[in-house]
Amino acid sequence: QVQLVESGGGLVQPGGSLRLSCAASGGIFSIKAMAWYRQAPGKQRELVALITSDASTNYADSVKGRFTISRDNAKNTVYLQMNSLKPEDEAVYYCNMIATTYVMPIYENTYWGRGTQVTVSS
Repeated sequence: QVQLVESGGGLVQPGGSLRLSCAASGGIFSIKAMAWYRQAPGKQRELVALITSDASTNYADSVKGRFTISRDNAKNTVYLQMNSLKPEDEAVYYCNMIATTYVMPIYENTYWGRGTQVTVSS
């Protein structure tokens, strides 16, 4: 069974940095893309950053120049380096993956982690 386990969230002061990690496991055959989304209270979940299997990246305008997404294919792990954090970055951050499994190598499915809280406050 596919699992995504996030780590690295926590409390940081404005201007500080955090690095989120998300490790995928469980019969994964091929990963098409991995991404980070976030959801603040009372707001819709939004895409923060995405990285494809060929390492192409895409960022929300609000985080461009401050956040960097990267990926370790050997470990099926995606990272989100967050610098110059602002109070408006505060949210629950969710890992997302589009992948196929050995059980179903043809069909792509979308998987979600449980989320990790990022709090930006002085």
